[in-house]
Amino acid sequence: MALSKMDIPRAAQHFLECAIEECERNCEFYCNPCHQRLCKQCRDEHVKSPENKNHEVVLYQQRKRQLPVKKCKIHPSKDVDMFCEECQIPVCSKCVTQREHRGHVFLDLEKNYAEKFADFQEEISKTQDYFLPTSQDLQKEIKKDSSEIKHIMDNIRTSMKTEGESLKRLVDTVISENMKQLDQIEHSLLEDLNTQDKTFDDYITYLNNLAKELHRCLSSTETQKLMSEKKPKIRSIPETTKPVTPGFTAGQYSKSDVTKLLGKISVTNNKAEKREIRPIESVYNTAMKPTHKQMKEDRKKSDKKQTMSLSASVTKVREFNVPGVDDVYHVSLDQSDRLCISDGARGNLVQTDLQGNVIQKIKTSGRDEGYHTVTQDRDLIFTDQDKKVINRITQDNNIPEFIKTGDWRPLSIHSSHINGDLLVGMRKDAEGKVTRYNKTGKELQNIQSDNKGQELYSEPHYITENINGDICTSDFINMSVVVVNKLGQHRFSYTGQEPRFRPYGICTDVLGHILVCDNFSNTVHLLDQDGQFLSLLLTQQQGVYLPSSVCVDDENNLYVGQCNTNTLTVYKYLQ
Repeated sequence: MALSKMDIPRAAQHFLECAIEECERNCEFYCNPCHQRLCKQCRDEHVKSPENKNHEVVLYQQRKRQLPVKKCKIHPSKDVDMFCEECQIPVCSKCVTQREHRGHVFLDLEKNYAEKFADFQEEISKTQDYFLPTSQDLQKEIKKDSSEIKHIMDNIRTSMKTEGESLKRLVDTVISENMKQLDQIEHSLLEDLNTQDKTFDDYITYLNNLAKELHRCLSSTETQKLMSEKKPKIRSIPETTKPVTPGFTAGQYSKSDVTKLLGKISVTNNKAEKREIRPIESVYNTAMKPTHKQMKEDRKKSDKKQTMSLSASVTKVREFNVPGVDDVYHVSLDQSDRLCISDGARGNLVQTDLQGNVIQKIKTSGRDEGYHTVTQDRDLIFTDQDKKVINRITQDNNIPEFIKTGDWRPLSIHSSHINGDLLVGMRKDAEGKVTRYNKTGKELQNIQSDNKGQELYSEPHYITENINGDICTSDFINMSVVVVNKLGQHRFSYTGQEPRFRPYGICTDVLGHILVCDNFSNTVHLLDQDGQFLSLLLTQQQGVYLPSSVCVDDENNLYVGQCNTNTLTVYKYLQ
């Protein structure tokens, strides 16, 4: 019985074995009619048999799902293996002959089941990889907006109170100044009235004294003396003024005047902006998880790819020296006609043709990391960990600073062949992370820890992407290959076959294999995309010593560079 997706072993270094009895080799293929796992040798034997000549043998990842065995309710001795398109029910071969199904169209249930299974798996993947996380992100955004609304409202309340307190202070100041002015006017008026009052005190005293003197004259018996006295002239009554009191004009104001002083709440009439929903293509590429129909179409387009598999042995095609570098620590492919090669100590980065002829040479601060890559637009991108920037060399040879990475030192970089995103391995102090940027340099994603909060990276000094969107890094300090899916969820870590494992250059191929250099054991390891160890593809017995870089081109040629020589060797390992 075929294994479901959940049955496939996920742990690194675990073999999915061939189902043929007594064969313990690694499973690579699957016979759809027989529903049988096969290794390469057993596949060859299987298709040689005349009775199997029309059997569809495919890569294990492209297998059809086996139809569950179910007996017909009407004919219990028969298996349900067909589908009546008219009645929309599964039937057995005997049901087809019944009168109620006469003239109906019947479909191969197994074939349709496999297609439906693949379609539903795709929908599950979309739900888990896109719709669910996108909805969770939008929900987080809503909760964040709620917090921001409260914060904004509290700020408005504080501003309103501040404006009110400010106006109160101004009112108190104006009233205080008016009171002071009124006190001064009152003091001046009272002082003037006191002066007038004193004037009349003096005048009244004068009048009283005058009256006394006149009475004294009248009471005198000496007539002659009275007759001789002159009639007194009474002084005029002093003139005084009435006080002029101040008036008070009440302020003329309305509620709107106060509102102008204090400010008011403004509510925009603009239509609420719809939340941006990131397109499904940004996180889910259907080409990375093909349906059964798509896989069938792909097989029709490329018979070569359909039958492609690991060769029985690895063949050296050629080798050439690369002028301008001391050794070959990293190789990145520029389409199919150019290579970019860097050494480990001097920071030399050269661009060559496939014969090793230098096209251009650049001096960088790069070291023994995978610090350069070529984009889909053929721009050369390289990191500068000293300045903490990522540079881009355009077709007109300008070298502008493309991305600034803040406190993080960018070590390794890879341009995605799926969507053009840039994947960058970085380090700060003793921490490592992987950051995804889009083509314009906008930061999209940071990957630093697994779902248990454990740090994934220490020094991701080489990085690449697999055909299913997995992000693969070789970590020099952790001595492991760390693989996460496109959402940043940890899938597995591979720690080699020996107690010591020193991973350097890493790449993937058209079949989803992961190839990684082990600089300690002088080997190149081959893994499948689920982390299962397949073989030591190249060893010291094949002339490989201190391998540091690997790269597979569009023709499935494997380029291997070493850190003890500037010779680049080309191999064939797929057929």
